[in-house]
Amino acid sequence: MAIPTNPAAAANAYAALSRLGAGQGGSLGGGAAPTAGGPDFGAILKDVIHAVSDAGAKADVQTQSVAMGKANMVDVVTAVAESETAIATLVSVRDKVIAAYQDILKMPI
Repeated sequence: MAIPTNPAAAANAYAALSRLGAGQGGSLGGGAAPTAGGPDFGAILKDVIHAVSDAGAKADVQTQSVAMGKANMVDVVTAVAESETAIATLVSVRDKVIAAYQDILKMPI
């Protein structure tokens, strides 16, 4: 099953990650299992990584198509922009996760 790769999909994935953190008073839940009715963080992360990978693959296919004269340059620019947006979103989430982890390490026991 292909995951839609467009700016809206990247925004929805980012919003899902934001709701995951904010849904329980700012915590991601205490246990390894997701809370009842809540999304699984690992599954969300896997979907986002697949979406970014699919966006990059789509940009590669479009680039190859334009090199063979089978595609429009506008399609290539759009695919590359979608890929950049997805990567930027993933990097932002990664930076927030790393910052949160560092804050947890600084907490007194």
